[in-house]
Amino acid sequence: MNTDTIVAAATPPGRGGIGIVRLSGPQVSRIGVAMVGELPAARFASPRTFLEADGGALDHGLALYFVAPHSFTGEDVLELHGHGSPVVLESLVARAVQLGARRALPGEFTQRAYLNDKLDLAQAEAVADLIDAGSRAAARAALRSLQGEFSARVHALLQGLIELRVHVEAAIDFPEEEIDFLADAQLLARLAQVRALHAALTTSAVQGRLLREGMTVVIAGRPNAGKSTLLNALAGHAAAIVSEHAGTTRDLLRERIDLDGMPLHVIDTAGLRAPGEDIGPVEMEGMRRAREQLQQADRLLFVIDGAMDPQAHAYDEERARLPPGLPVTLLLNKRDLMPQVPAAQSEPPRLSISAATGAGLDDLRAHLRATMGYAGEETGQLSARGRHVAALQACRAHVDSAAASLAAKQGELVAEELRLAQRALGEITGEFDSDELLGRIFSSFCIGK
Repeated sequence: MNTDTIVAAATPPGRGGIGIVRLSGPQVSRIGVAMVGELPAARFASPRTFLEADGGALDHGLALYFVAPHSFTGEDVLELHGHGSPVVLESLVARAVQLGARRALPGEFTQRAYLNDKLDLAQAEAVADLIDAGSRAAARAALRSLQGEFSARVHALLQGLIELRVHVEAAIDFPEEEIDFLADAQLLARLAQVRALHAALTTSAVQGRLLREGMTVVIAGRPNAGKSTLLNALAGHAAAIVSEHAGTTRDLLRERIDLDGMPLHVIDTAGLRAPGEDIGPVEMEGMRRAREQLQQADRLLFVIDGAMDPQAHAYDEERARLPPGLPVTLLLNKRDLMPQVPAAQSEPPRLSISAATGAGLDDLRAHLRATMGYAGEETGQLSARGRHVAALQACRAHVDSAAASLAAKQGELVAEELRLAQRALGEITGEFDSDELLGRIFSSFCIGK
């Protein structure tokens, strides 16, 4: 792939004051001379006229030349900074193609940076995350990952696994020694340290994924508890029809809400009837879809009619049918109609609100920010993706299996589980990868990056 010279516009489609065309590959110097005449000194922006095939002017702007390996891709790179007309940019790209370049695929510039060891895979993904950042917090998190902070923590965990493997392999290689290496306190201490590092990194990765992708919050509860009123209050407009008649909401209603720059995907669902209630087929389908959404939620806001059910019996009745492990926040709604506000309980968290008057909604927003791990402008968050979290979960499963085998003094199994844990972690930075994985990752990038 790297024998080709690629070209693409590096600025977004549309009109603008400045547009940039980028070339990368072994033929850059030859193509560049044909397009701008003499190439500028490396890493210096110089004014140039961009030339047609007949020597006429296509545009006038700045040329910036980077010589391999001192460039973003690790190859020779030429950037042409001209006027941001789509016609001009396409003419420059077409001229480069005429001279032997080919149009770049999505993410191909960053992919070459990865393949040429300019970035690891986590850093390469952070490039796209920085471009797509929807808030200042998300942009800072992506920049930290791009600068290598996420990768450094992954490598620290990898190093801990390697040290464990060395110790275990020594025990396997010298079974005749009287010392029981597998019972060594130092080995157990290293295992505990690896688990602590893993737990901290997983927490950061989960929060980073929420910061990047947003948190999906499902509003559920009995009919007429105030679910649609809550959705409208959070969205700031009448997104859902509100009625005193039970069963008004039959289908899913989705709203994307910015919570101090944090993306929040809120889904209002049909009311969950108590077991044994007689309902029609349409409402039954609404309940089925509601339960389907609960399987995919990051958090459930279970709304209780606080005036009718201040002890939250509806939640107690529904709890066994909720997905195991789903984080829940109980919202005692209609507090303006409640005789008194119930005492707060820690598990699950309970908040008293009035969706109709707005009372308590600031507390709810603060609670949602806290569950997303957002505690202010400088939180030290890292940008992470779902595949990173999955890799960390796989690593944890292998470490747990290694611990169980260690307790049983099965050294070979311990070593194998640690090797698999190391391999799972290596998928994050690209030390262990596949063509299919790389194809999925870089295809989501914009062309020109």
